[in-house]
Amino acid sequence: MGIAERKGRERAEREHRITAAARVIAEREGWSAVTIRRLADEIEYSQPVLYSHFENRVAIVTAIALEGFGELARALRNAHRSSDRGRALDTVAMSYLAFARRHPALYEAMFTLPTGLRFAEEDTQPELKDAFAALAAVVSPSRSDVEVATETFWACLHGLAELERSSRIPPSGRKQRVALVVRGLLDS
Repeated sequence: MGIAERKGRERAEREHRITAAARVIAEREGWSAVTIRRLADEIEYSQPVLYSHFENRVAIVTAIALEGFGELARALRNAHRSSDRGRALDTVAMSYLAFARRHPALYEAMFTLPTGLRFAEEDTQPELKDAFAALAAVVSPSRSDVEVATETFWACLHGLAELERSSRIPPSGRKQRVALVVRGLLDS
């Protein structure tokens, strides 16, 4: 292995340590606790080292959001694979909501915090496209409006996740809400 390969691997490892530390702090204390200074202390690197990897806090949140979209896509695909054909929409919807509930700070980075990520554009990041494709695969490839139907399905799931997260609606009604969303998608 050459020096350049080793340095590239070490750089990737440092970036992973930075994002992993940020995720831990955010899950434990909220995103307001995630600062460059705090991260530098946590991983025992100087602030300039962090800045050599990420321009600012927004760049760190963006990297974490991209990780989150990759994790969400994998969770949705696993749910789809593990379900029978007739229950795929329900299973994937419940998996989506479980992901949002299990990873509140990550979900916040993905959808609420400023990141500069662009959805549904030509230059959309592959991780975002992959998450969308995981939802589209379960919506129904036979639909002529699969893109719009997938966007609507995602919007409904996101709304339910946010309303549950903020305690605006009780989680006890999740199954009934998901059933209603799925029926609406299937009936259209």
